Amino acid sequence: MDDTATPARARPNLASVAALAGVSPSTASLAFSGSGPVSAATRERVLAAAAELDYAGPDPRAQSLRRGRSGIIGVVIEDRLRDAFRDPMNVAMLDGIADETGSLGAGLLLLTENGEGAASIRNAPVDAVVLIGCSTSLAAQVAIFRQRGIALVAIEAEPMDDVLAIDLDNRQGSRTLARHLSDLGHQRVALVTLPLDAGRSRGPLTETAIRASTGYTALERIRGVREVFPEAPGTMAAASSIDEGLAAGLALLSEPGNRPTAVIAQSDLLAVGVIRAAEQLGLRVPQDLSIVGFDGVRLDGIAPYDLTTMVQPAVEKGRAAGRGVIALLNGEHPLPVSFVSRFHPGTTTAPPSAE
Repeated sequence: MDDTATPARARPNLASVAALAGVSPSTASLAFSGSGPVSAATRERVLAAAAELDYAGPDPRAQSLRRGRSGIIGVVIEDRLRDAFRDPMNVAMLDGIADETGSLGAGLLLLTENGEGAASIRNAPVDAVVLIGCSTSLAAQVAIFRQRGIALVAIEAEPMDDVLAIDLDNRQGSRTLARHLSDLGHQRVALVTLPLDAGRSRGPLTETAIRASTGYTALERIRGVREVFPEAPGTMAAASSIDEGLAAGLALLSEPGNRPTAVIAQSDLLAVGVIRAAEQLGLRVPQDLSIVGFDGVRLDGIAPYDLTTMVQPAVEKGRAAGRGVIALLNGEHPLPVSFVSRFHPGTTTAPPSAE
């Protein structure tokens, strides 16, 4: 028995392929990239040598380092990944981003504020970043990406230097909803808000919470409502979800003597939760309680209701963000984009019942 160990076969590399093909390493590299003045015969000879040596081609990670690009666009969402895809708004915006950035051949990398997964906002190998999700931690995220010199696009954010803004008429849209309820005769109107702080506090909406809030979208929607109902009370939710809307709705509606006649929920998912709370308490919608939302997403399980809401162009916002990314990576200076929501009069509002 021969105990002599068989030497390990050296892993093929570009130099060995070039030697077998009888060309220089730079010519072999150009043959693989297809981007240089290499004849078809030479390219064929290089590829044949690579096949003989079982060489798959240059490491794309090394290529990206040489280009200074990773070929990856980061998308930062505030929710945990398992929760993010329960919100149709997030899915629609991601669809729009992917539609546009697909022309770059770039991949999308989902990042969360809480650092789920192997990559975080501090170390993710990205060329540009889109921030979405009505974030309450936007300033901290922007500071990190600025330090890294990464191009930034933010969907629904207060104006910031070096950040391309994709905005929505949150204040005006919320004022439209409030005016609709006022025109119907409602005076006791309450809010169910999106998260106002990074801790996602639940509980009564207070002036202290509003003053301390870092939730730009939630604040804009509160301001729009209070242009019509200056003293409108409310409850803060910890997320845009049906469960959070249910909990907030029960908190608002459980005291008959102090019950609003209408509720403005800052998302459609929250509005569905409030509808379920009303049903649990034996209240009829809209006869006993009017409810409006914001987003205009397709909702399962809401029948027989047609939610009165503001319909926003979520996919188009994503596409605008994707176009912004492309322009920034091309060294251009794109202008901010602002979108307008559309009022949808459903079946969940009516004049308040006579008391």
